[in-house]
Amino acid sequence: MINYDDEARTYDASRGGEPRAEAAAAAVEPLLPRGPSTILDIACGTGIVTSRLRGPERTVVGIDRSPGMLSRAGQRLPGGVVCGDATRLPFASKGVDAVVIVWLLHLLPDPASVLAEAARVLRPGGVLITTVDKNDAHFAEDSDIAQVTADLRRQYAPRVPDDGARVLSWAAELGLELAGETVFPGIGQGRSPHGWRQAIEAGRIPWYTDAAAPDEASEAHRRLAALPDQDMARPDPLYRLIALKA
Repeated sequence: MINYDDEARTYDASRGGEPRAEAAAAAVEPLLPRGPSTILDIACGTGIVTSRLRGPERTVVGIDRSPGMLSRAGQRLPGGVVCGDATRLPFASKGVDAVVIVWLLHLLPDPASVLAEAARVLRPGGVLITTVDKNDAHFAEDSDIAQVTADLRRQYAPRVPDDGARVLSWAAELGLELAGETVFPGIGQGRSPHGWRQAIEAGRIPWYTDAAAPDEASEAHRRLAALPDQDMARPDPLYRLIALKA
């Protein structure tokens, strides 16, 4: 498990920095309601995306449970951040016009409880905007890395927390329906084979650590190590973003 307090200082630089944040915010923007509105960004992290959602008629609030991250976010949104848990939001029911959740659901053992809380705080007609299918974002079908990891990722697929179909099913149970979707690039996030091996060795790749028998995992690691151009980054991932209307 990543310690986000420890990572706060270097988090932005290690996750694509300003270009990736700009791409994410630009994708979220057309899905947000027009006119005066209150926007809640759950798991806002350093606020690098959240701060870009501000507008003359908007109140934007970021919430995160990491004090280290919030110390950074508070510099970008003075007075606009709250420390709290996504499963117990410190906000009144039906109190916000939009909830934004970027790069969170794939980390959660129980995304359904977070979605339920997000739905609770939405006003009728409000919109929940979230990334889904993050584990697939890095893998164009014809990429060499996709091919050598396909079996492991297929094993892990039934347990992907942010599986798009599963998220849409949970949303329907909460009275939310799909109102729009788009994709955006994870600028600077394309990994090389060597980069994937480093991430695996650090325990950060769930389809490797959670789904595979040891011999299958070892074989995949060996095949990654045998790929050409070990230090050449592959294409940036494409993240899927969906909008769910209350």
